[in-house]
Amino acid sequence: MKAKGTLREYKIVGRRLPSEQKPITPLYQMRIFAPNVVAAKSKFWYYASLLKKVKKANGEIVSCSEVLEKKPTRIKNFGIWVRYDSRSGTHNMYREYRSLSVAEAVTLCYRDMAARHRARANSVQIMRVEEVAASKCRRDHVKQFHDSSIRFPLPHRVVKSQFKSKIVAKRPNTFF
Repeated sequence: MKAKGTLREYKIVGRRLPSEQKPITPLYQMRIFAPNVVAAKSKFWYYASLLKKVKKANGEIVSCSEVLEKKPTRIKNFGIWVRYDSRSGTHNMYREYRSLSVAEAVTLCYRDMAARHRARANSVQIMRVEEVAASKCRRDHVKQFHDSSIRFPLPHRVVKSQFKSKIVAKRPNTFF
């Protein structure tokens, strides 16, 4: 899978096709992050064949629906458990991100893994994603934004006006 654009979260339910030996087959539900429905279904069959030995040829997808964020305007902390294949072996990781939605946080994770570890999207597996309370956060780059009195000052501002003269007798004041 190519992780191009922002990823979306899909809930896919599938099963093995019923046969005469086994008329009732169990349903398998997965939470898949992919750029579109086609890639999400493909990823579902990839994991179903690995974990439950169900191929696309002898299985069916019962439902495929996109999961939307309940509160897309509230910033949240997300913990993501990742497994990825590097050049030397397979590694497990826990990462934290601040984002507006789960899908956005997972997209950030894919970008971060590519930048820091040169991990391609097909070698990264998202094991678990959870919203983490501010008191339970572990990473400093996330905890630094939990201060309620946080400020983002703009110390060096240059006022540009097309009506002001460029040649004046005194230096400009850039600290307000």
